[in-house]
Amino acid sequence: MLELTKKPRIDGLWEICAIVPESRVDRVALAIEEAAGPSIPAADVFPDSTPGSRLRGARGLLGITQRQLAKRIGINVPNLSAMENNRRPIGKAMAKKLGEALDFPYTAFL
Repeated sequence: MLELTKKPRIDGLWEICAIVPESRVDRVALAIEEAAGPSIPAADVFPDSTPGSRLRGARGLLGITQRQLAKRIGINVPNLSAMENNRRPIGKAMAKKLGEALDFPYTAFL
């Protein structure tokens, strides 16, 4: 039996279907509405944001010290400090470790 197929969109838009608890319908609808509206690039809102400052901020959100984070990801404190102060680059592999340890999107550290 042939299955009906739907033509894929070619206008750059996506169609999303979600099943959510009734108690969350309004919040999900609002989130979708906000996401579809105009947005401001993060670089415009936070022009001085750097990977190091985002790392420091993510660590601060969890309320952990550099020593605690360094231990979690297996590096020494001076290396972590250098990353937070933009004296040492954060590579993709390290960003992934940091993202996992901080429960934060790793792309924020790149």
